[in-house]
Amino acid sequence: MTGAVVVTGAARGIGQAIGERLQAEGHTVVGVDVGDGLAETTFEPVQVDLTDPAGVAAVSKTVMELDEPLVALVNNAGITRDARLVNLTEDAVEAVLDVNLGAAYHLSQTLAPDLAPGGSIVNLASRAYLGNFGQFNYSMSKGGVVGLTRAMALELAPNVRVNAIAPGLIATEMSMAIPEDIRRKMVDNIPLGRMGEPAEVADLVAWLLRPGYITGHVFVIGGGRSLSR
Repeated sequence: MTGAVVVTGAARGIGQAIGERLQAEGHTVVGVDVGDGLAETTFEPVQVDLTDPAGVAAVSKTVMELDEPLVALVNNAGITRDARLVNLTEDAVEAVLDVNLGAAYHLSQTLAPDLAPGGSIVNLASRAYLGNFGQFNYSMSKGGVVGLTRAMALELAPNVRVNAIAPGLIATEMSMAIPEDIRRKMVDNIPLGRMGEPAEVADLVAWLLRPGYITGHVFVIGGGRSLSR
């Protein structure tokens, strides 16, 4: 079932890869991002701040103006503000929760009634929902995304399926900004011995959007890292 798909955080990294993969499958992608990188994509661009109700309303308006059904929402937008607990500020906690969890909640609440029967929501959580040193706010937000996913899966069934993907270390701008020595140690702890690629996450999203019998599930895509410390 093809149609319109909303992808947040679509200007770069995993979000851009997801949008391009879904376009290749025949979907019209409404790419949402707060940054101006959308101009370099072929998506229907909506440059807004999803922590602002006006931003959510703008996405809804764009979707309603398309001459095709809304078949999926991919909540991918996210930020980090890492710090040890003793150094973590209230602003850093609020910013991460507002973007990573709040935006996903508000956009899902707004668009869910418009999803076509058989539609799907995919939320991008993170392996960090299991807990990461120095990422208290990020882990909190992604744990919330997992809870949101499971609650929505129950409420929106049987017409809409809701699942989450929890990536581990993926080769994005955000990951490459990690100091090389630390990044190397992180890779050494991955059983498959490498970082994942954004396209691999996008493949999983595309698979989850196809009709199926899976809802309320969290898929960890971490090269086996979820099985070790």
